[in-house]
Amino acid sequence: MSEQAMQWTRLLSRARLGRREERRDSDARSAFQRDFDRIVFSSAFRRLQDKTQVFPLARNDYVRTRLTHSLEVSSVGRSLGTLVGEVVIQRHRLQDVVAADFGTIVAAACLAHDIGNPPFGHAGEDAIRLWFRDTSRGQAALAPLTPAERQDFLRFEGNAQGFRLLTRLQSPDNPGGMQLTCAVLGTFSKYPRAGWSEQPLPDAVAYRKFGFFQEDADSFHQLAAELGLPAMADAAWLRHPLAYLVEAADDICFRIIDIEDGFRLGLLDYQEVLERLLPLAGGKRVEARLATLSRPKERVEYLRARAISLMVEEVQQCFLEHEPALLEGVLAQELLDLIPSAAALAGLRQLAEEQVYVAQPVVQVGAGGFEVLGALLAAFVEAVEDLACHGRALSPRSRMLVHLMPEQFIGPNRVPQDQPYRRLLRITDFVSGMTDSYAVGLFKQITGISLAR
Repeated sequence: MSEQAMQWTRLLSRARLGRREERRDSDARSAFQRDFDRIVFSSAFRRLQDKTQVFPLARNDYVRTRLTHSLEVSSVGRSLGTLVGEVVIQRHRLQDVVAADFGTIVAAACLAHDIGNPPFGHAGEDAIRLWFRDTSRGQAALAPLTPAERQDFLRFEGNAQGFRLLTRLQSPDNPGGMQLTCAVLGTFSKYPRAGWSEQPLPDAVAYRKFGFFQEDADSFHQLAAELGLPAMADAAWLRHPLAYLVEAADDICFRIIDIEDGFRLGLLDYQEVLERLLPLAGGKRVEARLATLSRPKERVEYLRARAISLMVEEVQQCFLEHEPALLEGVLAQELLDLIPSAAALAGLRQLAEEQVYVAQPVVQVGAGGFEVLGALLAAFVEAVEDLACHGRALSPRSRMLVHLMPEQFIGPNRVPQDQPYRRLLRITDFVSGMTDSYAVGLFKQITGISLAR
């Protein structure tokens, strides 16, 4: 291993972003367990209960929301982290850390991995990007910005919004926001780069998206320095090795569980699901147990559980095999692309794309999300710009709209930020933080579709 490789002693830092003193672990809770609890009790995490996973605004009480998905990913992440931690501690003779610390770090990061997603899932991200790119109002709003600032909106990214929520928007009076440990924040940051870089970046999974906005670059710089993440470019660093486990836990869950949800909603038949999940669940080794289950629903649940368990084993082994490359930052692929079951998992994703993600409820409400978020952005950008330019002389419509926005998304005493870039960020903070139902309800109010009597 080269001398430039990342070091576990720094990667597991208990230092908290925004706090100078480091609080010692108590007998009852470690620093990482406190991080987990802070995320659970945050309002941003609670809002995930009404944010789209795959089936937007689903009336079926079985299918997953972002909240249940995040809890499931966290459970898988804890298993992965703990299993990996047992071996890493022995390999490197690490002191003052136990395998459960690895598990809790990954579990906390997994818990927050979707916390920055806007309403309507990935369709919501696309809606924000396209509004700024394709509408005259959006283009005019971007005109005064620098090229780097524009990319934050043209490539709007839920991962970057998540970093912003954790380090600024949640607990906004604290330096560093929630003041999570650097180990958890680094593990959360799957894409350790800004949206704009003048220098070319490697063609690697860690740089396919971006993980922080321009306004939050200083926070990420502090984080990278504390963890010892080597810089790759002017605004990009190597990825924390444990972030690969967060990515794997997320992918394991959505690839396998989306198939289960598709079956429960009647989009996939049992035989099709059986043929896809059985090889991942152990093949002939589980057929005897399947024969004891009378209903297809229970058989699919059993196959899902077995498949996740075996994928955890394969990912653990893959991580440990590639640990030197992970510490040197030279692994360009996802772990799931390197495990023995990679082809079978890819088949699950293809099946979901062909038969689940194109289902009428998904497409219809996703398309509606474009209209909802586009209308909200148009209304609030216009109102805040009116307020910034005309003060109290703003139009009657703008006056009503700005009073629908909490003060924190405008400025102290409802005085807008001086910089156009920061004004726009506050508006995307407001819109992206909405739940699906709140966004739809507010859209109906401001468009006159639904008026209270």
